[in-house]
Amino acid sequence: MNFKFKKYWRKTGLNPKWGNKLIELIDQKKPHHFLEIGVFCGVTSRNICEFLNIIQHGNFTYTGIDLFGDDNEDNDEKKPTYIKHQKFSNPLKHIYYNFFLKENLNSLESVKKFLKNFENKVYLYKGNSNKVLKNLDIKKIDFAFIDGGHSYQTTLNDIEIVHQNMKGKKGTIVCDDYQDASYITDVKKAIDYYVKKENLSLRVIEGKFAVIEV
Repeated sequence: MNFKFKKYWRKTGLNPKWGNKLIELIDQKKPHHFLEIGVFCGVTSRNICEFLNIIQHGNFTYTGIDLFGDDNEDNDEKKPTYIKHQKFSNPLKHIYYNFFLKENLNSLESVKKFLKNFENKVYLYKGNSNKVLKNLDIKKIDFAFIDGGHSYQTTLNDIEIVHQNMKGKKGTIVCDDYQDASYITDVKKAIDYYVKKENLSLRVIEGKFAVIEV
């Protein structure tokens, strides 16, 4: 597999190492209908769409859910340290996005523009996944990457709804930050509880990705 995860010129929650590990998992399962909870600036989304477009010859869909900058909707949520204001270590990026483009990379409009090559395949939804997931038809989803809210209840909600919709399809759920460096332990607690409750298979990759086979 020659495809390599690209960071583009945007902030991302996955570095190339973990981006490539996610691509490897997708390559193994070869899904047609992908769900990502926690889109952030769309870097992972773009890589996923690029890769699925290659291996499925354009026959895929991508669904993404995020607050898209509307933090007022989720003030009590626990967040990884990288989700902060739009500040770049690279001064050129800071000037380009904040002063020249005046673009919020985590906005719905920015991510849509970033994924415009796949606009007929991509469905983006703004809001808290605790509410949004309940109103979406995700019965076709066969692979989900969950990296949204990191509280116990949000993590449990996301896994439960996705799992219930995946039953019978041999789908895969990958949860990020199983043992997060920021010590947001609620993610691990929620995953362990649900996996035990439903008697599901769990494989943990280097303490970070929790892979649940449905």
